[in-house]
Amino acid sequence: MPDRRDSLAAPAKGKASERSGAFCMPGAPRAVVFDIGRVLYDWNLRNLFVKLIADPAELDWFLANVVTEEWHFQSDAGRPLAEMLPERIAQFPDHAPLIEAYVARFNETLPSAIPGTPDLVRRLSAAGVPLFGLTNFGAEFWRGFRPTAPLFDLFADVVVSGEERCAKPDPGIYAIAERRFGHAPEALFFTDDNPANVAAAAARGWQAHLFTGAADLEHELMQRGLLP
Repeated sequence: MPDRRDSLAAPAKGKASERSGAFCMPGAPRAVVFDIGRVLYDWNLRNLFVKLIADPAELDWFLANVVTEEWHFQSDAGRPLAEMLPERIAQFPDHAPLIEAYVARFNETLPSAIPGTPDLVRRLSAAGVPLFGLTNFGAEFWRGFRPTAPLFDLFADVVVSGEERCAKPDPGIYAIAERRFGHAPEALFFTDDNPANVAAAAARGWQAHLFTGAADLEHELMQRGLLP
């Protein structure tokens, strides 16, 4: 992952609330920042490859050794698919069609929305709360996915790791988001399913919440005055 640092905002320590996964910062937040995969959309490589590999043991082996989340993260961090695919196919030539399907059918890894969170997005938008996205997502994959997801028409901006060549939890991508979103760190309420990403946001002074489901997120948004 590229090592980008920025001293735009001094780190601030958050205090864990009584509700698990939340970091409470002073003052009321003014904008909400959403992660995408596993917060707004059900991202899982298995969603695609379960259609292509019938044997459960072979499917598990393939996802653990060939098209893995760790390998996929190279795209999130900005590595071009034109480099990734030939290299992987050379390593696993017998699986070339499946590796090619990873690119051609990537949108099938995000087949549906996470129950409840798109409704929270719409309610926040209707209440006039500025909405933003901060996602680890390959630039090429984002270009293919974004037109299929009109929910993001409600967002003022989305920072995409693959476009920035800097991925969460690197502090640099949070600094990029602060500049682009135009809000002070303490004014941003951020939700993500990855504890490391939540901790990195809290370390910069963001109000950060570990996403475990829409009901818990709704409670946090109400507690912080973002939803009635």
